[in-house]
Amino acid sequence: MAATALLRGAAPGRGGPAWRWRLRAAPRRRLAHGSGRPGDDPAGGAAWTCFSLGERALVRVRGPDSAPFLLGLLTNELPLPGPADGTAPPPARAGYAHFLNVQGRTLYDVLLYRLPEHDEAPAFLLECDRAVLGALQRHLALYKIRRKVTVEPRPELRVWAVLPRTPAEAGGAAPLREQAEGAAVLTRDPRTARMGWRLLTQDEGLALVPGGRLGDLRDYHRHRYQQGVPEGIHDLPPGVALPLESNLAFMNGVSFTKGCYIGQELTARTHHMGVIRKRLFPVRLSGPLPAGGVSPGTSVLTASGQAAGKYRAGQGDVGLALLRSEQIKGPLHIRTAESGQVALTASVPDWWPTATK
Repeated sequence: MAATALLRGAAPGRGGPAWRWRLRAAPRRRLAHGSGRPGDDPAGGAAWTCFSLGERALVRVRGPDSAPFLLGLLTNELPLPGPADGTAPPPARAGYAHFLNVQGRTLYDVLLYRLPEHDEAPAFLLECDRAVLGALQRHLALYKIRRKVTVEPRPELRVWAVLPRTPAEAGGAAPLREQAEGAAVLTRDPRTARMGWRLLTQDEGLALVPGGRLGDLRDYHRHRYQQGVPEGIHDLPPGVALPLESNLAFMNGVSFTKGCYIGQELTARTHHMGVIRKRLFPVRLSGPLPAGGVSPGTSVLTASGQAAGKYRAGQGDVGLALLRSEQIKGPLHIRTAESGQVALTASVPDWWPTATK
């Protein structure tokens, strides 16, 4: 079925996520299949690798009160509105934030997309882990009270990650000059330039990006872990993860100047004290791995057997671990029932602020 009357975005030049919006019907083409690794240089010369993120889901929040409603629940400011006619580059229309519980621990990590308003009420799309879609809707309904807000899932929209050919090009790569065909939303990932672009569309498994090829989802997660970017409930267990230990500030996901929101007190106090002893670090495992992988919560130990933190989640020999910052440079390991001992090496992503390195 041809895509009709879908919003299409453009971002000329090397600047921020400036979009131009207009209604357009677009033809579709198929993606070339391949291994999908961002570092590949396929014979076809594909410039972009496109990953269908079926484990992500979208919720639309719209209505006259949608902005103040979300501001009272999220750690960050909302993406700003901008002109819909392309007369001037609009401000950022995508953002990253967490919903917190009253104790200040992460419940849900979300990417937010501000939709063009035209003559309608303000509307936002929230991208979340599909496993918590129902829980997020109940959370929103709990605090909705009498606000003029409508919360509804958008199962017809798919989430795609679009990465450049090599990770090294991510920071300086020019935005997609030819538009994604039939795209509803096309924007840079707001967390870090290393994560490329985000694309929301009704298409499934088709050529959405000129010069793109279909990637293996495992390669997307491997790239994400190598960059130290947590995503979803496995990396950020609801009610367990602390936002600043999860590097929320590094990923542009928290505002320390906005008004009150649920869970703000602990987050603000931790920030102003300036003491964050543990962080999520990207890690690499070496040695014989258990057949089922390393279990979440497995203790990470120093050479002397002292606790340095805990393994959080991963894929194969890469993952994330919550570690004490002062201990990441020493030799670390984990013990497993099957393989005995596995060496673990932590690293500091090059896109983190210099002061943390």
